[in-house]
This record gives sequence, C-alpha cells and structure tokens, in this order.
Amino acid sequence: MNRSESTSPFPGSGTPRRSDATRGAIVAAARERFATDGYERATIRAIARDANIDPSMVMRYYGNKEGLFAAAVAIDLRLPDMSGADRRQDAGRILVEHFLDMWENNEVLTALLRVGVTNQAGAERMQDILREQLLPVAQQVCPDPEQVPARAALMASQLLGLALTRYVLRIPPAMGLTRAQIVAWLAPTIQRYLTASNP
Repeated sequence: MNRSESTSPFPGSGTPRRSDATRGAIVAAARERFATDGYERATIRAIARDANIDPSMVMRYYGNKEGLFAAAVAIDLRLPDMSGADRRQDAGRILVEHFLDMWENNEVLTALLRVGVTNQAGAERMQDILREQLLPVAQQVCPDPEQVPARAALMASQLLGLALTRYVLRIPPAMGLTRAQIVAWLAPTIQRYLTASNP
C-alpha cells in the first residue's frame, strides 16, 4: 500500500485529505507529462513515476489513460467576443476560422476529441467545455434566448463533425479540403444555425 494511502488509526480523521493529495499529485503529473510527451506517448507508468506513486493508484482513481486525460486536460478555446452587431452578422465565418486555428494548432484538443468518442469521462469533459465556452458565444449571437441550447448543439455538430473527419479519422476527402473551401462550405451553415429564423 502506498504510504500516502495508509489508513488513519482514527476513522475519517484524515484519509480524504490524503486521497485528495494523491489525486492532485496524479493530475499535476499527468498534465505535465501530456504536455511534454503528447497523448500517444504519455504512459500511466511514467505519470505514476512522476507523481511518486504506484501505477495501480492511477488506475484505481481514473481507470485508464483516457479517464486520466479527461480529468487532467484543461482547454481554453479562447473564443472571440461576438457581441458586436457586425460580428454577429459574420459569426459563421469568424467561428469556423477560429476553430480551424484551434484544431490545427492544439493537439490536446484533438486528443480530447479522440478520447471523447470512446470514453465516457472524455465525452463528459468535452460536454463541459462546449457548455461552458460555446454556449455563451451562442447566447451573444442567437436572436431567441430559448433556442440557444439547440442552436449551440447544432453548431457543435458541424464543428466537431469537421474535426472528427479531418483530424481524427483523417478521411482523405475531408483532409483534402483547403481552408478556404472549408470556410466557404461551413460558415453559411454555422451562420444559419445561429441567426436564422426558427423553422
């Protein structure tokens, strides 16, 4: 048994605190390792070594590498402010170009999408990111507040669909599209989802 996980002689007198410390050490080591090695090369064994614990403790708390990654990753989409009238009218193009920049320059985001389609913790982490970061942007643009969640979900379906086919599954026709072609095809759809009248 790891020393940090030893039980107290007084039940409940400190075990939760040690458990939190262990989780914190694991997550901190995982963030550093994922940032240094990338998702594919990072291993549970290396993360456990960095945290100075047994690999079995990582598995106990997070189940597998996918679950640990979902818990450790913190992603700021750095979404643009869309509150100005001129930006609302051009929201589709602005957002498609922004997400293309994000997908092409942030391998952690691509790795999270890959994990999200196969792992419940990854899916929940992606849902949190979209709810906390994408929904407020939709609120700035959508004409009807009651439709914001549905419109944001439709927008996400297009942006995530593109990312999945182009950067995760790497389907050749999707990879073969130029940036200008993607913007020309996708921006009007995103704009319609955000600002068109309710059908």
